[in-house]
Amino acid sequence: MPVYLDHNATTPLDARVFEAMLPFLQGPYANPSSQHRYGRAARDAVETARAQVAALVDADPGEVILTSGGTEANNLAVKGVAAASKPGRLLYSAVEHPCVLEPMQALGRHGWTVLAMGVDGEGRVDPAAFSGQLQGGDVRLVSCMVANNETGVIQDTPRLARMARDAGAVFHADAVQAAGKIPLSFPGSGARLMSLSSHKIYGPKGAGALIADGALELEPLLHGGGQERGRRGGTENVAAIAGFGAAAELALAEMEARRRHAQRLRDRLEARLAGIAGLRIFGARAPRLPNTTQFAVPPFHSATLLGLLDKKGFAVSSGSACASGTDEPSHVLLAMGVPAEVALCAIRVSVGKDNTEAEIDAFVAALRAVLGEAMPAMAHLSKVAT
Repeated sequence: MPVYLDHNATTPLDARVFEAMLPFLQGPYANPSSQHRYGRAARDAVETARAQVAALVDADPGEVILTSGGTEANNLAVKGVAAASKPGRLLYSAVEHPCVLEPMQALGRHGWTVLAMGVDGEGRVDPAAFSGQLQGGDVRLVSCMVANNETGVIQDTPRLARMARDAGAVFHADAVQAAGKIPLSFPGSGARLMSLSSHKIYGPKGAGALIADGALELEPLLHGGGQERGRRGGTENVAAIAGFGAAAELALAEMEARRRHAQRLRDRLEARLAGIAGLRIFGARAPRLPNTTQFAVPPFHSATLLGLLDKKGFAVSSGSACASGTDEPSHVLLAMGVPAEVALCAIRVSVGKDNTEAEIDAFVAALRAVLGEAMPAMAHLSKVAT
């Protein structure tokens, strides 16, 4: 049986979540905007899920804008604020996910001044440097993820959000990787926008949310039938939304048990990795998500190791699934000052609620084996180079 250790890319659908979705895949198929009893049943399911999602981050249900996922939520936050604001500067941390980086860059091509916030060697935004970037009073939006999808490093977003608010800027927190793994409070975060995704918490793909301060002016990305209080047009995907709600409820109820389990597995993994010569764990001295380890064993290229590990039945990644398939080093690691040749060796292990200690031990044994298998190829390449 293959061992899945790539939960930051996506999680398997929880059987209990599937059960919550099933009635809306088979039964009340009505449009939630319809006024008949079937439409009202669909609307009730959507509103129940909205309340469940809100509870996960201590928000008010009226602050939840349901979307197709984290990418749409991030795009709505970035582009929605920009479209509703007068021109100025937009700031983002240098380790953001591509679905924040690319909308920012797109706005930069249309007259906005877009600037990256640098990070230290552990991947954390420097508050002192950030304070300097906020000077001038023309920063409209600051976007910073709560926890990085590659390294798992957790930012001090409440502190950064306070600084942004004092400077008159809107703060957006991408909580896609953090939600369900660590406690989150939207009102306590200081953020006025927060992004979530269903498929990162054992829910279905195709559902997510942007939590938005109701007083914030936000231009919709999608105009249509006035759904989501006019902030996101389009007929709701009731089954996926119901699954998202069920997944959020389970994540909240089981968060501490899942956190302890993930921490135990990660600590076991890192203790066993410590015996591998030359291995480096990224962000190890910073607060991190309990389930995530990103490491490198230079000069072994991640593409080689991932293929060999896959053949042995272990599913891991080099970093963000959205950037896989490229030969470019991780922008996250480069921002942390990691040399490109080391960044190209990165492997990410992200454990889930159903992984076991035996699987962790088997993975480390497989990694040691593939390092041995790759050694002759590396020696050959070294001879060719000389």
